[in-house]
Amino acid sequence: MPEWLRKQLMRAFLGKDRRQIRLLNDCWFVYKEKSNSKGFY
Repeated sequence: MPEWLRKQLMRAFLGKDRRQIRLLNDCWFVYKEKSNSKGFY
């Protein structure tokens, strides 16, 4: 997980910002899918 994403997630968890947590979680899954599929193109 990139450092910038980790920091933002920690800030969202500490602030109990559910909307931000959900958004960052979605970003992480999209990022992970893109990095996994790079080898298949």
